[in-house]
Formats: sequence, structure tokens, C-alpha cells
Amino acid sequence: MGEIVDEISRVHREVGTRRVESEEAGTVLLRRTFDAGPADVWDAVTSPERIARWFLPVTGDFRVGGHYQLEGNAGGKILECLPRERLRVSWLFGPDPGFSEVEVRLAPAPGGGDRTVLELEHVSVVPEEFRSQYGPGAVGIGWDLAFLGLGWHLAGEGLSPEDAVEWQTSPEAKAFVARSGEEWGRAFAASGADPETVTATTVATIEFYTGA
Repeated sequence: MGEIVDEISRVHREVGTRRVESEEAGTVLLRRTFDAGPADVWDAVTSPERIARWFLPVTGDFRVGGHYQLEGNAGGKILECLPRERLRVSWLFGPDPGFSEVEVRLAPAPGGGDRTVLELEHVSVVPEEFRSQYGPGAVGIGWDLAFLGLGWHLAGEGLSPEDAVEWQTSPEAKAFVARSGEEWGRAFAASGADPETVTATTVATIEFYTGA
């Protein structure tokens, strides 16, 4: 449990809203400092070969204006790419996904050394019935798991695809998801959400991820 707490505590989380295309979008933001230089972190989050090692296999035309597709997950268009600083893509899943974008921002960590601050912001318009049932944790937990995998990969401790599948059903994974869900509940509350809504959505999201 101590390692899970450590991993969860390494991430700063924020929940908010933003107007996009005349609609209100929800935002989740994660920020973590990784013990690797910007060049290495940038390569890990943009190289198809490395993305497959800590996240999912990805195919596509990897240039601004090109399209990508993650295996069994989101796809979209590469909207902006400033090497070692910023990557912005549309993040679309399902037959009618609506507005959804992910932006990744990198900066050298304060104090020097081979450390990098990575900030990820996901902005999306989702149906009200889904948002009111699950809240921001539905997206946030998924990104927490991605940050966990990226951290392991950068430290040279990544899991094989087979081990990763097995880990997802382990007690450790369920404990990580539960702790992540609780932290997103706190971030939701800090955004001004009603306490009853926070409690209900946090429970529903953890149950959804853990199958409880």
C-alpha cells in the first residue's frame, strides 16, 4: 500500500470547466515530475514504439494534421506539436464522441537536473447523464493509470503486455484505482461540486473500474 500511496501522491490533480464550441466542457489536469530529462520524456510520449510499451499500440500518420489510432481506444488528429514542449491532439472514441482534446506540456523541473514536469489536460464535452453519474474521475483514473505506466517505463521497470493485463485485475491495481478515485473526488470537491454529487460519482466510478 505504501508504494501505491507514493505513486498517487506524486500527481497533482485539478478539475474545472471551459467553454468550447458554445458548450461547457469539463477539464481534468494532471501534473507530475518525472526523474528523466525532457528529451527522454518527450520521446516516450511521442514515439509509437515507446508508447506501445507503457500505454497502448498506436498507428497513424505522425505529423501535424495527421491522424492516429490507439488500439481499442481513442483516435484523432494531431493538432499541434512543438518538440519537447507541447503536443495537442483530438481524443475521440465511439460513434458520436463530441468535442474532446488532450494537451501534453513539458518543462524542465525547477532546480535543474534530469527531471521533467509533465502536465496533461483533457478537455471534453460529455453527455450530462454520464457526467452526473461518474464525474471527472471517469477520465482522471484512466490518466492516473497512464502516468503510472509512464513512470514505470521511464524508470526501466515497465511491465510486459502479458504482465500488464494480469496486473489490471490484481488487488494492487484495484487499490490503486480506489485511491485514485478518492483523489479525483477531492479534486472535484475543490472545484466547488456538491458534496453529495462528489460522493455518489466517486463511488460509481471506482465500482466501474474495479468491477465491484
